[in-house]
Amino acid sequence: MSSSSPDRVVAVVGATGAVGEVLLRVLEQRSFPVSELRALASERSAGSSVRFRGEEHRVEVARPEAFDGADFVFFAATGSLSKELAPEVARRGGIAIDKSSTWRLDPNVPLVVPEINGAAVEKQRGIIACPNCTTIPLAMTLEALRRVAGLRSAVVTTLQAVSGAGLPGLEELAAQQSALHEGRPLPAPSAFAAQIAANVVPVCDAFGDNGYTAEEMKLLHETRKILEMPQLPVTMTCTRVPVPVGHSASVLVETERPLEVAAARAAFAAFEGIELVDDPSRDLAPTPADVVGRDEILVGRVRRDLSGDRLWYWECGDNLRKGAATNAVQIAEEVLRRGLG
Repeated sequence: MSSSSPDRVVAVVGATGAVGEVLLRVLEQRSFPVSELRALASERSAGSSVRFRGEEHRVEVARPEAFDGADFVFFAATGSLSKELAPEVARRGGIAIDKSSTWRLDPNVPLVVPEINGAAVEKQRGIIACPNCTTIPLAMTLEALRRVAGLRSAVVTTLQAVSGAGLPGLEELAAQQSALHEGRPLPAPSAFAAQIAANVVPVCDAFGDNGYTAEEMKLLHETRKILEMPQLPVTMTCTRVPVPVGHSASVLVETERPLEVAAARAAFAAFEGIELVDDPSRDLAPTPADVVGRDEILVGRVRRDLSGDRLWYWECGDNLRKGAATNAVQIAEEVLRRGLG
C-alpha cells in the first residue's frame, strides 16, 4: 500500500477472535493507511483490549453507531452479526468486507479474490464478501491452470485445520491432546462432530439433503461464482484434521486442453500469490506447517492421473491469513487502488 494513500478510519468486528487477531496483524504488516482503529466485538468481549501498532485499544460493542465515519469495516465475526450490521455500514457510506458466508452468494455482492477477480470490487454497493478459507486456495490454483489450458472439472478432498472453527476449535484440540498425553478421559467434543485429537473427522458441519455438508457446498458455489463458471463440475469431501493452522487439499483437475506436468508447474509458479514447492527427487512437497504465517499458497505433488489426461496436485495455505485476514485486507487495498473508497 502506497504511503501516499490518505489514512482511513477502520473498524474490525470480531477483533478478539482468531481471524480478528490476525487481521490486526496483517493491517499492521502491510502498512494499511489507518488513521483510527475501532476494535469491536459482541457484548461478551467488550471491555477487553487488543494491541495495534504498539498501542492498546479497548474493545467496544459492535453497534450501528460505531460505524459512523468509518471507511472500512472488516467483519471477522459470526454470520448473524454481519447480516445485521453490514447493511448499516453501507448506509453510513462505508464499505463492509465480510469474512462470513452471509453475503457470498448474494448476486448483488461481489465475492473477491484479488489475484483472480479484483475488478469485481467495482460492483460493490457497500458490501464485499471474502470467500471461505478453503475456497480461496482452490480457486487460485484452478485459475492458474485455466489461464493456460481452460478448465473442465475438479475433484477435491480438503484437510482443514481446527482454527477454521475459530478459537473454540483450537481450544478443543489442545484440551483433547492434553488429556491424551496425561491419560485422562477426553473432554466431550463440542466444536467438532467427533474427537479431533489423533483423529480425522470427515464432517465439517451440518449435512444437507444431498448428503454433502454446508462446507462442501460452499466450496462448489463460491468457486463457480469467483471463476464466473456457473456450471463448472466441482465435487468434494471436506475433512477436519488435528492441525492447528494450515488447510490442505488434494485436487484432481481436468483441463479443456491437454496440459503437460511441466507446463502445469510453470503455470502455478507464474501465478501471483502461488509458490511452487515440487521436487519428487528430494521428496519435496508443501505441508501445512510450511504455510503458517505466510500469505502464499504452496503447490506441489503435480502429476498426471494414471487413468488419463487429468492432473493431480496438492495445495496448502494458511487459513487465517490468505484464507481470511490477508485476502480481506487485499480487497480493501484493491478498493483504494481503484479510487473507490
